[in-house]
Amino acid sequence: MADLVLEPNIADPDGFYAELIAVHDGLDDAASAALNARLILLLANHVGDRVVLRAALDEARRCASG
Repeated sequence: MADLVLEPNIADPDGFYAELIAVHDGLDDAASAALNARLILLLANHVGDRVVLRAALDEARRCASG
């Protein structure tokens, strides 16, 4: 069982962010939201560990609560 990694862990994070923004280029809000949902499900499937996924959900919600 792995722990959720919260420290920076992406090579070239600025480059990845630019790619993430670019993939949304030209999409309306609904298509952009659908793309985000597909991306989340693809990455969740790749992670596969329900404990880590639950921790990610909890952390995302905590951050959204302000």
